[in-house]
Amino acid sequence: MKVEITCWLRTTIALFGIFALAAPSLAQRAAEPSIWDESMRQFEELDRLNPPKLGGIVLTGSSSIARWNGQAVDALAPLTVIPRGFGGSVMSDVLFHLDQVALKYQPRALVIYEGDNDTAFGIPQEVILSNLQKIINEVHAVLPETRIYVMAVKPSILRIKVWDYAQQVNAAYQEVAELNPLVYFVDSASPFLREDGQVMSDIFIEDGLHLNAIGNLIWGSIIRAALMPQEARYE
Repeated sequence: MKVEITCWLRTTIALFGIFALAAPSLAQRAAEPSIWDESMRQFEELDRLNPPKLGGIVLTGSSSIARWNGQAVDALAPLTVIPRGFGGSVMSDVLFHLDQVALKYQPRALVIYEGDNDTAFGIPQEVILSNLQKIINEVHAVLPETRIYVMAVKPSILRIKVWDYAQQVNAAYQEVAELNPLVYFVDSASPFLREDGQVMSDIFIEDGLHLNAIGNLIWGSIIRAALMPQEARYE
């Protein structure tokens, strides 16, 4: 039995690695969200190998979540989490694939990290917010009590030129949360800034965008702190 579990874990982590690394290039962002169909098929394979328990907490979004997929279950224990991040995605991709990455699991809570790529690609704020609101509406049309945690765009060395814009989007996310008691804003930006307001330089891998081991520890603590007050009672 231990051998079987170990093999499954290795397969799962390997597949998560594929999701994180097989992201489309910037030029491909003009393409339809169907570019993620293969990732959706891989999620289906994960579901076949180890069917997730319904009513858990789904984590979805772009590469910062996708690269953390393999660590999320342990980092957020004892919470029941279903990691479904797909690196390179934008808010409209989550909306397009909402059934596959979220609704099929009937989650009691949904954590979304999007906006990092949206702001880098110059997607207008009103489009980002419109897609977010559509996600919220679609979730609550089917699951009216599901809590939605919207994570702020984190700062990074690579994308420092769009940080001002990202902060505007973060402020808009917070306003959305303030208007809906089932939507929570997660400040996943401030913990990555120094006291002088500059982004920390020792939390990224070589690309200056994705988090290293230290960054992921901070990332995990942010998500855990956001979820535990509301979600621990349901375990």
